[in-house]
Amino acid sequence: MYMSRIALNHRRRGAVKLLGSRHAMHAAVMSAFAPGTTTESAEGRVLWRVDRRDDAVDLLIVSPSEPCLVHIGEQAGWTTGSPWATRDYTTFLESLSAGEEYVFRLTANPTHRMTADDGRKQIVGHVTSAYQRQWFTERAERHGFELVASAGDDVEDPREELVVSERDTAVFRRGQRQVTLVTASFEGRLRVADADLLRRALTHGIGRAKGYGCGLMTLLPAS
Repeated sequence: MYMSRIALNHRRRGAVKLLGSRHAMHAAVMSAFAPGTTTESAEGRVLWRVDRRDDAVDLLIVSPSEPCLVHIGEQAGWTTGSPWATRDYTTFLESLSAGEEYVFRLTANPTHRMTADDGRKQIVGHVTSAYQRQWFTERAERHGFELVASAGDDVEDPREELVVSERDTAVFRRGQRQVTLVTASFEGRLRVADADLLRRALTHGIGRAKGYGCGLMTLLPAS
């Protein structure tokens, strides 16, 4: 598995196009892999996420094959410095073990099933921060981790420290169908409970809408 990061110049016309359309960004990401290249396997699948920090915008990609991001750099990247970086991700994944603590970030599509007036089952997005928070915490165990409080914090319930931000609802067309996509970003601190389950979550994604930039969780060692 590989993890890649490319800084985008959000003032460039090409970046504006990619950042304004999840379809366009998905197409650009998948174009980073030559025909016949593995984009989904037992090891993992292509996942991507856009991170915005102050004036910086980064595109992150996790993939089973090494991507070539020349086209994204030429269209939407910076003209100075290293255009992108790709590193081996497998070594980090294999090093995960129960009891370790990390800070995490995830952009996801929190959803639930409901019954429409005509009796049909529908999948709809959670639109309140409370339900989005609940959606995330309910998935911790199945994905091999538990939420913990920051070191030194006197917090009875670690879920109180879970930050839910960048909440958004986008409406767009996919062919003849209208799509409503609810997204939210989650940040906090976790402890590894089951390394195998967490590895799968990191390489196969969490939740739905993975083709639209959702599901990619990243970890950094907790200080």
